[in-house]
Amino acid sequence: MDTTIFQQFANIPTKEIAPGYFSKLIHTTNNTINFLEVKAGSASPLHSHVHEQCAFVIEGQFELTVNGEPQILDAGLFAVIPSNVPHSGYAITDCKLIDVFSPVREDYRNL
Repeated sequence: MDTTIFQQFANIPTKEIAPGYFSKLIHTTNNTINFLEVKAGSASPLHSHVHEQCAFVIEGQFELTVNGEPQILDAGLFAVIPSNVPHSGYAITDCKLIDVFSPVREDYRNL
């Protein structure tokens, strides 16, 4: 098996990137893919970054506030957050999320 292409998800270390936010990170040439498990009640404070972000909920409910507009995301609703737009989040339930960032999150690569 070519391990430069095929890899075991179980071999990716889990890192707590913020209180209650547990991540498995994959970095490609152009993107960072963040597989998150978030504990209910955990919050991500208002922030922005140069990266475009696509946010998907696989399980649970997550309140995402973008430009002051709150929206509850679940498995049927996702968000595309443009570069430098302020946003915050709150896990209503235990959640499984996937965030895709472009370009690569160098700050996450260095965790």
